[in-house]
Amino acid sequence: MTEVRKSIQLIVNADDYGYFPGISRGILDAAASGALTATGILANSPDLKVQLKWLAKAESLSVGVHLNLTHGKPLTASMAEKLGRWQGQFPDAYVMTRLLLTGQIKTADVRAEWCAQIVACQGCKLMFLNSHEHIHMLPLLFPLALELAEQYRIAHVRLTRAEWLFPQRVSGLVRNTLMQIMQTVNQSASPKQTPIFLGLGQSGKLDLAYLSKIFARLQPGKTYELMCHPGYRVPGEIMDPKLLGYHDWEAELALLQSRDLRDLYKNFGIRLQSY
Repeated sequence: MTEVRKSIQLIVNADDYGYFPGISRGILDAAASGALTATGILANSPDLKVQLKWLAKAESLSVGVHLNLTHGKPLTASMAEKLGRWQGQFPDAYVMTRLLLTGQIKTADVRAEWCAQIVACQGCKLMFLNSHEHIHMLPLLFPLALELAEQYRIAHVRLTRAEWLFPQRVSGLVRNTLMQIMQTVNQSASPKQTPIFLGLGQSGKLDLAYLSKIFARLQPGKTYELMCHPGYRVPGEIMDPKLLGYHDWEAELALLQSRDLRDLYKNFGIRLQSY
């Protein structure tokens, strides 16, 4: 009797819905083409209400909250007050981590801010939590993310995983080492049904060669989550040179919608699914 090979289930999850209008429109176009199955909302987007109306039309898309402490203006006045040195805006991830680890920003401050972000998105059926620049993976904050998921009846919290692909630059080795430590600390608390995370090794610039390499490692019968960042780069909309250097939104959008990627899914027995 011929054994039936189990398929590999893959959630294709776009971070950063609401980051910029062009990013959101690219995410929606990817979803409309069937190339994308989930997206996480940056709830402190200045035009969140408008972009949530756009999102409501993407009925097949699983939606979660992309918890944020590192970009834009907080939703809570108490958090903004503590960030007066940065004009009431979130600083970068390194500075915010230092503020958290030194107690200048308390876990209670983060709880209030993240509750406000989740509530701002509750017009959607929320299926997961993750975070901008993976800051929820700090062992100080990961238990809080799990607590909020239970409080708001959100089924999944992303466990970001280090991805040891070689060769790597020094920056990649440092990032992976730090992420491996946080993954190890948080692993025991993470629910077992959480999809296995992919995408850190080429974050911001997914390409076919990278996906071919990581798909070859996947195990039939298991569920994975591929982090991606599709979108449109609209002239004058994104001015930060660091963002422009890190991301190639339009190339990722084209890749996700490509025939080559569909063929890759077929070759590896991958089926796309939502949460």
